[in-house]
Amino acid sequence: MRSRATFVSLRLNAITIAVIIGVLIIAGRLVSVLVDWLWFSSIGYVDVFWTIVDAKVLLFVAAFAATTAALWISGKLALHYAAASRDPHPAKIYPRDEAQPFSDVVDLIASRTPWRLALLGGAVVLGSLIAAIEVSNWDIALRYLHQVPVGKRDPIFGHDIGFYLFSLPAYLAVKNWLLLLTLGCTLIAGTLYIAHGDITFEPAPIAFSPAAMGHGSVLFGLFFALKAWSYWLDRFLLLYAENGVLSGAAYADVHVRLPVLWVLSAVAALASVASLANMRWRTHRVPAISLLAVFGGSFLLLFIYPALFESLYVKPSELQRETPYIEHSLALTRAAYGLDKIEVTQFPAEEDLDPATLAANRATIDNIRLWDVRPLMDTYAQLQEIRTYYKFLSVDIDRYQLNTGYRQVMLSARELEPALLPANAQTWVNQHLLFTHGNGVVMSPVTEKSKEGLPSFYLRDIPPVANGGPSIDEPRIYFGEGEAGYVIVKGSVPEFDYPKGMENAYTTYNGRDGVAVGNIARRALFAWRFADLNILLTSYITHASRILLYRNIQERVSKIAPFLALDHDPYMAVSHGRLLWIQDAYTTSRWFPYSKASTDHGINYIRNAVKIVIDAYDGTVNLYVSDPTDPIVRTYVRIFPTSFKPLSAMPLDLQRHIRYPEDLFLIQAQRYGAYHMNSPEVFYNREDLWNFPRVPASIDEASAQGTTMAPYYTIMRLPGRREPEFVLMLPMVPSQRENMIAWLAARCDSAEYGKLIAYTFPKEKLIYGPFQIEARIQQDTEISQQISLWNQMGSRVIRGHLVVVPIGNAILYVSPLYLRSTAGQLPELKRVIAAYGDRVVMEETLSAALAALFKEAAPMAIPHEGTADARARAALSHYNRAIERLKAGDWSGFGSELDALRPLLEGLAAGDAKDRR
Repeated sequence: MRSRATFVSLRLNAITIAVIIGVLIIAGRLVSVLVDWLWFSSIGYVDVFWTIVDAKVLLFVAAFAATTAALWISGKLALHYAAASRDPHPAKIYPRDEAQPFSDVVDLIASRTPWRLALLGGAVVLGSLIAAIEVSNWDIALRYLHQVPVGKRDPIFGHDIGFYLFSLPAYLAVKNWLLLLTLGCTLIAGTLYIAHGDITFEPAPIAFSPAAMGHGSVLFGLFFALKAWSYWLDRFLLLYAENGVLSGAAYADVHVRLPVLWVLSAVAALASVASLANMRWRTHRVPAISLLAVFGGSFLLLFIYPALFESLYVKPSELQRETPYIEHSLALTRAAYGLDKIEVTQFPAEEDLDPATLAANRATIDNIRLWDVRPLMDTYAQLQEIRTYYKFLSVDIDRYQLNTGYRQVMLSARELEPALLPANAQTWVNQHLLFTHGNGVVMSPVTEKSKEGLPSFYLRDIPPVANGGPSIDEPRIYFGEGEAGYVIVKGSVPEFDYPKGMENAYTTYNGRDGVAVGNIARRALFAWRFADLNILLTSYITHASRILLYRNIQERVSKIAPFLALDHDPYMAVSHGRLLWIQDAYTTSRWFPYSKASTDHGINYIRNAVKIVIDAYDGTVNLYVSDPTDPIVRTYVRIFPTSFKPLSAMPLDLQRHIRYPEDLFLIQAQRYGAYHMNSPEVFYNREDLWNFPRVPASIDEASAQGTTMAPYYTIMRLPGRREPEFVLMLPMVPSQRENMIAWLAARCDSAEYGKLIAYTFPKEKLIYGPFQIEARIQQDTEISQQISLWNQMGSRVIRGHLVVVPIGNAILYVSPLYLRSTAGQLPELKRVIAAYGDRVVMEETLSAALAALFKEAAPMAIPHEGTADARARAALSHYNRAIERLKAGDWSGFGSELDALRPLLEGLAAGDAKDRR
């Protein structure tokens, strides 16, 4: 009796502990949901909250109800038939003696367990776990219900591509749930039959009672029915196969595996019927034969037979047989990544660059980027962080129409990092009430520097001071890229604004963001949510106080639009006196048929479908559809109709700051390296494969092994275009070669935004690639000697990234060189290296480098008799003065000297022609 009472007591204690833990988990989850509801309501996206919550709740309830009911029915039948198969004095299938402890343990458990209650509890727990797994498919369910057609069909089955993007993932999710459900039903039924002695393991082999065999036959029948459906769905998965030379269904897939899947589907259907019929026969032979037929047939027909077919029939004539399928892969991969819209044009790569061409491309020269991100961040930190608790987290590249013209600039937001406060100042009040925001941005042109080699500032200091840059009326940054926790504003203590001499300036938040936290109920709610009792106990919170949540901009966007993939680099824009973050977002899929999947991201379809703008002061988030042709974003517009705006609704000044995102460009360039080949034969042989160029180790790497060049933004006048524009570009080199074969450009300015151009070089010419130019720079005696000398004089030389600059029909190469004192962290831009053709020079400024480069390239004047000789001397004089003006950066004087030079050269040319006649 005592042991029975102990058993009951332990069981009650375990149940009590489990109930308490369950209540705490549910309460914590409800608190989190309630906080999110308050937050979504405060920012105007409550429709998104309810749409996602409704989808998750409905999916959970449906999956839980169906799963629990099926598990309970399976267990109930097992209990019923197991009990019916036993007599009052249970005789086991095989007699047992007292030397069988396993059977004795089973009998003890069976005699003391309330099986109906245990069955209900097990069904509920297992049903909850399976339903919780299925909740993650809420996005798939919503996309299936609101899908839009793509208008393009796959070449094998003739289905609209929308079937693969939206329907097929839903069918596979349902199939996986049903297989999991069948497994759960088998687990519960098997446990009950074992506990009641209807399945025994003593003596071996395993033995089943008729009741267990009949129940198992039903479960086998359901499993084989699902297997038949699975084989039917597997037909479509052939379009995602990787077949070495191509992605998608190949010749053997279409002519062998596809018919085989039909056969296997029929075999599985017959196995299902046979298993259900075995309820009458109740023999182990039927499920054994069915398993052998289905899985043995699958092994022979899906693996052995296709492998033999490929080896003996396809491989000997592979190109001929695979050509149609290579064409499918080329066409659909290009469509999936937007490569089919790339404009291809020839770039002659001539060596005709001269001062006149430079003058005609002054906007390009003025915007060659000499400052690299890492040294510039270090310089910003030393000169402009002002206090230890401010931090520049990234440097962004953008362009502005300023008084000096259309200029490319680099800028960085001065964010607040409370963790950088002195240790004794990291109090709760300081971190959550007093130090709440960053202040302002710094901005500098990409080319200019001071005499000391430091950047010239368009924007600087706190409050921001504009010196040629845009004015800022609201410099405070409450929302940024940092790991920002919650802050409470409008409390009884003023917020620190910025240091001001020996004192500090203070402010009060007047933005629209924030959830009211003034009453005791709200304070208790947020204290629970953040496990922070200070929120409940502090006396600094007033009835007007508000709490700002999700202040990291990417975390904020991910809460509002969890269905979008985000670019790694949000960037700051100054517009109409306010600071705004622009975040590029992508719609992606791994279900586009015949498309080559990205090994880094696991996707085979991507579009930059949404531009997101976040106000750095009040946290307002606006989602603008930048690609209305994308079927996935059109589907999300149906799901969340109040969340999206057309790109035309974006303020015009902000539209001037949108840019082609780097992550998308990298993925497209990587794919274009192979998929620019239109000919199946060329693609099959990989004759014209392109890669990213190699460059020596970057400035922040100690390794000398080198890495691949990253794309970079620049302002330039594209060949054949009249006006300079902001582009993202990247050179390309042939596979396993270092010479340059092409360069890709993505246009960013609003009029031509999103257009991609591939400029291909003549294949009969040798055009130096970045790695070859870097090697020539390192081999230059004067440059290497100077670098060695600086490294021995208490300084460290930092080589900047090489940029390839197309100008006219020629290619110029430019690389900055920085010096950093071994005792300090302030890099200074000291030299500019320029290369063109066979010449490499290093000077203090870009203008001086170009002047030296083209002065060396000048041909010697050949004097003539009489007036021709005078004209030649005059021409040479104008040319020398033009070079001096160029070296001094006097572009106006440079142009005037060229204008004076032209008629003299024309006269010389006319005289020379006359002499020849």
